[in-house]
Amino acid sequence: MIVVRITMNVLPEKQKEVVQTLLSMIGSMGKKIGCLGYSLMCDMNDRNQLCVLGEWENREKLEQYLKSDMFGVLLGTKSLLCQPHGIHIYTIEKAEGMDAVRAARGNRRNGA
Repeated sequence: MIVVRITMNVLPEKQKEVVQTLLSMIGSMGKKIGCLGYSLMCDMNDRNQLCVLGEWENREKLEQYLKSDMFGVLLGTKSLLCQPHGIHIYTIEKAEGMDAVRAARGNRRNGA
């Protein structure tokens, strides 16, 4: 799995415009072949700090997205930011769930 994390420090007067643009993209992104998930997050303490998180089946599908017009729209928001996009791509070989949490916590049943 490939995870793409894009951080954005949005100009305060452009926050609404950027959020609307990103939200309009998210619905169609989830329908792209190879996209496992796509979400927009906002820092609870600073609404101008945004993060787009995308999960992709493999590098090939991600690269198709990176070449797409839709990704071009996301990059086009650069004029609405205080600084350039922070783009990080992570390749994940193994993902674990609640079993790993339970193991780390001594096999507690309720996970607490």
